[in-house]
Amino acid sequence: MPVPVITFFNNKGGVGKTSLVYHLAWMLSETGHRVLACDLDPQANLTSAFLDETAIEELWDDDDDNGGDSEGDTIFRCLEPLLRVGDVREPKLRSVTTGLHLLPGDLSLSGFEDALSEQWPNALGSADLYRPLRILTAFWTIMQTAAAAVDATVILADVGPNLGAINRSALIATDSIVVPLGADLFSLQGLRNLGPTLQRWRMDWTRRRENEQKAGKPVGFPLPEGRMQPIGYVVQQHSVRLSRPVKACDTWINRMPREYARSLLRDLEGPWPASPTTDPHCLATMKHYRSLIAMAQEHRKPIFHLKSADGAIGGHAGAVADARGDFRKLAETIASRAELTPEKCSA
Repeated sequence: MPVPVITFFNNKGGVGKTSLVYHLAWMLSETGHRVLACDLDPQANLTSAFLDETAIEELWDDDDDNGGDSEGDTIFRCLEPLLRVGDVREPKLRSVTTGLHLLPGDLSLSGFEDALSEQWPNALGSADLYRPLRILTAFWTIMQTAAAAVDATVILADVGPNLGAINRSALIATDSIVVPLGADLFSLQGLRNLGPTLQRWRMDWTRRRENEQKAGKPVGFPLPEGRMQPIGYVVQQHSVRLSRPVKACDTWINRMPREYARSLLRDLEGPWPASPTTDPHCLATMKHYRSLIAMAQEHRKPIFHLKSADGAIGGHAGAVADARGDFRKLAETIASRAELTPEKCSA
């Protein structure tokens, strides 16, 4: 069976999405899951969270210039042959811990956008569908191949904050969607954009799967279902600007349950909860750990791994303990909603 894919996605950037994926990858791996973290964002922020600049430079070195062998070292290197006449390459993963592996991102991934856009209409044609569907499902194929190689039981995918062709193919590969939100108008508008887009992508992909089944010549490789099922949202409480009253932030936050239900679940009648604290679709309301984030980035570890030697002393030590509890609870909630089964893991 395919390994379940959970993608963290919102049309609005700056909501702490990558940090959320990074910390949950660590926490899920510590609670019995074998995790594959995949960086499908052309900005490669998740990769820079896991790896230092020296390691990333080695990943991105051009083979022709350096004489090395970096085939499959990043998501783009796995996809690159599809831009010519080849097929996807075997991914080479970075091992973070026994139960956590990374499929690194690549700034060059943006160059794959045009190929995905070109093949989207071709997948509805009557000609040979092998190439269009191979390109459109490349993310899914590579992630599933990588997961099988390390016996992963869950795949976490980080994507950019846009509604382009790269994210469409990333969402085709997705079973469950977690929506990170900030306490502002922009996140609210992001929900309004996201809901109809997911519905359209889901329907469009179903049509392409059906077209392949009707074709006289099946492509001969499995296609993802493209479930794209929203399992909830996470409100990130970032630092409040001095010029913005806390009450204003609460106003935006309290409109999230209604907008999430209307836009993503097509619940147009309600009643809707008055705030995320009473909304069953709210997975968590996460604190902003301020200076601990910078400290964790400096030492390239999750907040809940910080020690006194890293500078986590005094009040910081208590915040580290709080972070561990918060992320553990969120990881357990997401695992339950996505129907993950840690008892089957060998971590």
